[in-house]
Amino acid sequence: MIPDNPRILLSNDDGIEAPGLALLERVARQLSDDVWVVAPAYEQSAASRALSIRDPLRVDQRGEQRFAVFGTPTDSVMMGVLALVEGKKPDLILSGVNKGQNLAEHITLSGTIAAAIQGMEMGIPSVALSQTYPFTVEGAIHWETAETHAIPLLKKLFAAGWPEDVLMNINFPDCAPEQVARVEISRMGRRDADLIDVHTRKDPGGREYYWLGFNGRLSNPPEGVDLRAIYDNRISVTPLHMDLTHYKTLAALNAVFDE
Repeated sequence: MIPDNPRILLSNDDGIEAPGLALLERVARQLSDDVWVVAPAYEQSAASRALSIRDPLRVDQRGEQRFAVFGTPTDSVMMGVLALVEGKKPDLILSGVNKGQNLAEHITLSGTIAAAIQGMEMGIPSVALSQTYPFTVEGAIHWETAETHAIPLLKKLFAAGWPEDVLMNINFPDCAPEQVARVEISRMGRRDADLIDVHTRKDPGGREYYWLGFNGRLSNPPEGVDLRAIYDNRISVTPLHMDLTHYKTLAALNAVFDE
């Protein structure tokens, strides 16, 4: 599935200067000597699958095989594959390493996941990687955990392989590398609490404006889901695909409308 010395395209949603992307580049260069970076010029967190279709896309070359796209993560991957990576298309797309978790229902908001989805839709094996940071308090981000565990984990995934219509979502727990309990193949969870708060503020002119922010409340997820894996210092690996059909409801509605 993944050849030896693959051509790797890196992207993210934190922007081309993000520390997580620098980390991912160090990881990728241990897997290949053919690494390309095409990432947003500035942070695009929570951009989901936004695609720029009404505005021109500008690209700034930042070095050899390194490009900043003034657009979204999806724009970046599309531009990389269709216009910027010269010669053959990439064999692999790695997205991240995101600053913060991409878990449960928030997967649908993630620009990191969106970049991997775009790669998958273009027929390229794709992996999204995220480094969890403290849920409830400010603290140092354990980038070293992702850097320590990424290579052996990716190699194991490459050896196992996965279907063309699937992408891999990896989340590293908020702990030191030696505190990681194990790798868990998990399903997508769902939080039992609303994590978004609306903050009301006033500008210097006295007019109200609003700011959305995460409140850091923890859920009580069951075993087997991505949230529980991360809470318990396990690396979460979740295979994702794009079929959002609810088949039980599909069958029930077919029965109604076929009457």
